[in-house]
Amino acid sequence: MTFKQFRNNKVVKFFSNRYVIILLLFLIWMLFIDENSYINHRELDKEINKLEKSNEYYRSEMEHDKKIIKNLEDPDSLEKFAREEYKMKRKDEDIYIIEFDSINK
Repeated sequence: MTFKQFRNNKVVKFFSNRYVIILLLFLIWMLFIDENSYINHRELDKEINKLEKSNEYYRSEMEHDKKIIKNLEDPDSLEKFAREEYKMKRKDEDIYIIEFDSINK
């Protein structure tokens, strides 16, 4: 195949068109090289999704904490919470903490 036959090939003729070359260069530039490239957009979208998930998690934790705080407005439940979580006691009480061994023999 001579060079003239090669240039007259349909595929080569199509890709040697200056508009096609410019279009290909533009696409390569926009997809890979540019600051706002497709790759950067994918990474940013992943980060946005991750942040939205953590945002939802913290919102649910806030709702859970609000329920606990509302429950602690009652003095009896406040005392129960303090005794269970912080091992608090009254002045005239003694507390014995019993820990069970979880190892099965």
